[in-house]
Amino acid sequence: MKTIGYTLAILASSVLASACTDDSTTTNQPPAGATSGNEDTTFDHDNGDYISPWDLLDRLQKEGPPRYTSRVHSCSKVRYKTLGAVLTQLGMTSVTAATPPALSAGDLYKTGFNALGGPNYANRIRENISVTTSGASREFDIFAAGAQEVIDAFASTTSTIATRCPGASLFDTSNTCQPAGIACITGIPTNDPQMGHWLSYCNLTVSMASDVTVGKRLAVAEMLSAAYTCE
Repeated sequence: MKTIGYTLAILASSVLASACTDDSTTTNQPPAGATSGNEDTTFDHDNGDYISPWDLLDRLQKEGPPRYTSRVHSCSKVRYKTLGAVLTQLGMTSVTAATPPALSAGDLYKTGFNALGGPNYANRIRENISVTTSGASREFDIFAAGAQEVIDAFASTTSTIATRCPGASLFDTSNTCQPAGIACITGIPTNDPQMGHWLSYCNLTVSMASDVTVGKRLAVAEMLSAAYTCE
């Protein structure tokens, strides 16, 4: 009995001794060469960036919890009915036409009801207020198709734009973008500090297009897209 006990003690001691040694060798090493990396060839994760709990608490008290800020600072799309009113006010008469021309702004607006997330009250489905790829794409197409209608509306004395923004012009005789016209279609005040950027991009688009007519249409479509979407 004592012999068995001594044997078990010796075996246990040998297992513990082998577990406490650092003599184990690892043969699974990556080969030397271009496939191995170092601090100069791989991304160095900086683990030193952290936020103090007190700074985090101060930020939460000022900005609110994430579930609140994600809703306040998120961007929802323009509702379908509101978009139709905006297009009409911009001078896109095809939107109110009973049978709008094919591929016009009005045609794309009316046939894009589902893509734009319009409500289906008969089936108790509310309007989708989130920006989707299909909805944003259709909205961009509408702005591009109706850009010429907006340009023509500024030249008319009876258009909705002439009534809403009397005396405003979008382009002068030398095809230069005008602050009053940009403010009329985007809602950006003429004295806004960002108006200079809007003018620069507008004139750059017109000057770099294949011709002036195309440049004007592109400029109007770009400004409308920037003003009425999250872009």
